[in-house]
Amino acid sequence: MRRTAAAALAAVLLLPLAACANDAATSHNGAAPAGKKVDGPTVKIMVGGLDKVIYLPAMLTQRLGYFADAGVNVELLSEPAGVNATTALLAGDVQGAVGFYDHTIDLQAKGKSVESVVQFAQAPGEVEVVSAKQADAIKTGADFKGRKLGVTSIGSSTDFLTKYLAVKNGVSANEFSPIAVGAGQTFIAALQQGSIDAGMTTDPTVANILSKQLGTVLYDMRTPEGSRAALGGLYPSSSLYMNTAWVNGNKDTVQKLANAFVKTLKWMNTHTPEEIAAQMPADYAQGGAAEYAAAIKATLPMFTTDGLMPAGGPETVLSVLAAFHPDVQGKESTVDLSKTYTTEFATKATG
Repeated sequence: MRRTAAAALAAVLLLPLAACANDAATSHNGAAPAGKKVDGPTVKIMVGGLDKVIYLPAMLTQRLGYFADAGVNVELLSEPAGVNATTALLAGDVQGAVGFYDHTIDLQAKGKSVESVVQFAQAPGEVEVVSAKQADAIKTGADFKGRKLGVTSIGSSTDFLTKYLAVKNGVSANEFSPIAVGAGQTFIAALQQGSIDAGMTTDPTVANILSKQLGTVLYDMRTPEGSRAALGGLYPSSSLYMNTAWVNGNKDTVQKLANAFVKTLKWMNTHTPEEIAAQMPADYAQGGAAEYAAAIKATLPMFTTDGLMPAGGPETVLSVLAAFHPDVQGKESTVDLSKTYTTEFATKATG
């Protein structure tokens, strides 16, 4: 009964948050194959789409054997919707979630204490893609007015960023229609069929769209430069976040996780996209090995090399959410950003 009530409460809390840049194909739902068993603690981590390039460090860490090297057993679970990952975390079904950092700010506004313990990325990794049929009509966010814009789900991080880009360019959130089209093939089909005029997604979907000449890039937020241009600063996104109370009660285990993830981020920084792609499950390269490596290459600049929160990043995220998010707008002064992340574990792992 207690678990059911917790799950119900978590679902209510997260209704406006819906998902976290949900770009995974449904074929990768469920649990990933277990890594090597070691004599150490076991941790369940829910990922908002294991096959997304923006969340690549989760699976790559397991494939490289770094969880085992750190002395921790990790069970990776996957859901296409980041809301399911965060709901599972709040309900206590998993101990960690891999998703966007912005959830920690939104949840604090709802009275929940969740913090990023390893920051994978300093940019969103998202791309606003315009249908080839609408390329001449949609040149900036100012052209969003009256348009049908694809997002993975209503309340997702793609929805957040789309609304911000509209508001930044003088278009209010009620002057366009956000359309939930999922990701992967459902997103591509919506673009082809004209169900959406443009939309926000990530690799490998972006690479697939460009290779088929189905759309063009309007805003590219896969790099720090692209994040600054579109959002006004670095926008920390994919991360490992956990309940603060659990972190404080299990510091040794959290340190093992940080050691493994930071080791992976360093490995990624010294290997080619092709070498990274070769370590991943073969079925992640749905568009072919070369296209998948190209998708990784385009997204690599978003990742940190040390797992630390980038300076000024939390302030940018708060500013973006405050521009339109009803739970944050006008309440910026009540948000304590220092409680939405910690550098304690990544700093030790780096040292």
